[in-house]
Amino acid sequence: MTGRLQGKVAIVTGAGSVGPGWGNGRAIAYRFAQEGARVFAVDRDPAAMAETVDKVRETGGEIVTWQADVTDSEAVREMARACAGTLGGVDVLVNNVGGSRKGGPVDLDEETWDRQIDFNLKSVYLCCRHVLPLLEARGGGAIVNVASTSGIRWTGAAQVGYASAKAGVIQLSRVVAIEYAQKNIRCNAVIPGQMHTPMVEARLAGQRAGGDVGRLLAQRQARIPLPFMGNGLDTANAALFLASDEARFITATELVVDGGMSARCD
Repeated sequence: MTGRLQGKVAIVTGAGSVGPGWGNGRAIAYRFAQEGARVFAVDRDPAAMAETVDKVRETGGEIVTWQADVTDSEAVREMARACAGTLGGVDVLVNNVGGSRKGGPVDLDEETWDRQIDFNLKSVYLCCRHVLPLLEARGGGAIVNVASTSGIRWTGAAQVGYASAKAGVIQLSRVVAIEYAQKNIRCNAVIPGQMHTPMVEARLAGQRAGGDVGRLLAQRQARIPLPFMGNGLDTANAALFLASDEARFITATELVVDGGMSARCD
């Protein structure tokens, strides 16, 4: 039985993780490799990809790593060239880089605002800019952009830069999808909710719960109708579907992965 991405070349940005476990990028690289993709894993911190590489190789999958800051245009250009040169082309692009900083318009300083827009939105633009010609050369392909429920709802904390950037990712995805539809390139967004990823322990608990991981997890779970919290593998499974030929007639849309949180009224 062949995998759902058998033989396809997939760039996954943000393929490392801030700690052990299933970050979104690590899980996406892992699931894509499980399903036969040749994964070109990108992160600005090579050490963060060590566990990703180990998990992929445990499946017998193929993974090539590349260090790049995807907010830098020349670095992204080189990333795209390296993938095409090493693996022969690109069929799938997953833009997964992102991260939040707390604060509303008064609390969030301008420098942090600019970094949030660059990190969460400009990175997607740059990767699309430099990888779309490679997808065209292939005769088509798929782009999956990882957004956030913060881009469509208030999710419990003021993080205006992050929320604005992720809303931008959703609209960017729609624009790219329509512009490139006739070239057989699909573009969709995954919208994860409040997942239990390594980011909770590494950063968010300190920002929002005084370092109390248990308290933060309880706060987040209270917003989710389902009686459990998702993790990076849930994001990865959604990305896998949208990247695969099973989603061949799906473009310019969003797949929300949040346990029902964004549909809730309280």
